[in-house]
Amino acid sequence: MPRSTKHIIEQADELARRFQDHAPGSSNVKTADSLREVRLAFLRRAEAEQELFAAVDGARADGQSWAAVGAMLGTSGEAARQRYGAPAVKN
Repeated sequence: MPRSTKHIIEQADELARRFQDHAPGSSNVKTADSLREVRLAFLRRAEAEQELFAAVDGARADGQSWAAVGAMLGTSGEAARQRYGAPAVKN
């Protein structure tokens, strides 16, 4: 249903008034705390992944099988090899 220009202007004026009169309360003030927690968790996960890769490398250097490594990770040896093994070199 088409609206008149007058109606559109009145609605715009009402929205502008509401915007100008708005006073933020504590319920709609956001802090960066939750985003900071996300970033810190991301960084901790990255560090843990690096530590895990190093631990897997150490276990493999000690002669542990992929099956044993996979068992410690809660997965199969093949899945552990695919995720943590060195990429195959193609000639």
